[in-house]
Amino acid sequence: MNVQQTTLARSGSRTWRHAGFAALIIIPVLVWPDFVIDGLRFSLLGLVAVSPLVVPGILLTAWIMASGADRIISRAFEGRMLRAIVAASLIGAITPVCGVTILPLMVGLLAAGVPLAPVMAFWLSSPVTDPAMLATTAAALGLAFAVGKTVAAFGLGLFGGAVTAILSRQNAVGNILRTGGLASDLASGTCCGAASFEPRVWRETERRAAFRRQAAATTRLILICLIPAFFAEYALNAVLTPGSLAQYVGEDKWWAIPAAVFVGAPAYIDGYAALPLTRALVDNGMSPGAAMAFLVSGGVVSIWGALAIFPVLKLRPFLLYLALAVTGSVMAGYAFGWVV
Repeated sequence: MNVQQTTLARSGSRTWRHAGFAALIIIPVLVWPDFVIDGLRFSLLGLVAVSPLVVPGILLTAWIMASGADRIISRAFEGRMLRAIVAASLIGAITPVCGVTILPLMVGLLAAGVPLAPVMAFWLSSPVTDPAMLATTAAALGLAFAVGKTVAAFGLGLFGGAVTAILSRQNAVGNILRTGGLASDLASGTCCGAASFEPRVWRETERRAAFRRQAAATTRLILICLIPAFFAEYALNAVLTPGSLAQYVGEDKWWAIPAAVFVGAPAYIDGYAALPLTRALVDNGMSPGAAMAFLVSGGVVSIWGALAIFPVLKLRPFLLYLALAVTGSVMAGYAFGWVV
């Protein structure tokens, strides 16, 4: 096949792909116009609601990349594997930055050759809790839930990092990052793009450009993830109520904890918004273990959490992430239920 034929084939493939995307948008609008309009309105309001949390994360991540602070952070992920996994799990459990906004740093670390195990540990522990979430959870659900959630975040990171390290040794993970697309945009100029640390990024043209580039790439990623995620939340909430979910996750149901992970977690969007929902579920009969499994899994298996990682990880490490998140969340639920 010559160059002209290859170009025509690629052009035709893009045309069919664009036509397919257009059909996915147009057909629902024609068939369920009210549902689509209400869902888009819900998504827009959701973006506005989470912007106070997400925008500072975008700016912080862009500053980390442009200033060269990623070189300093990367040291926590280096050295002996066990120490790196423990450090990454601890950093993830206590830092008030969500997994989506810190994603460019994680991609940069992987692109620079940092092993997947400590990065996986951070990815799994980071979305679950932070100091502000600890206080809010204590106020909404009690001190036991707050402490249990923090311990679960750290334990989930240790569990995921250890399993990933074992599988990586056996070469069972394979290639990690996707080629091209968002992965390349996020990795370009990161870890460690800046040769030295300079917090005043506005003083140099290259650092200002790196700041803008990283902020734009992270914003693009978040919009791609959050708009469908909020729309999916709207669709789930239309058919799922606290009362109906509590029927299947009550204390007398042996399957309560797995059900909380597989049924409830996909509807989980924001950690703070999930607290009153969890309170309502507990009041409607949800067991404490199932509630903890819901809170832990929601951060790592939720629609927007999974969609944030899928564009940059290849299929095998992405499936490993999901398997570790689900398994660790179920274990956390059983452990909390047993202790409480």
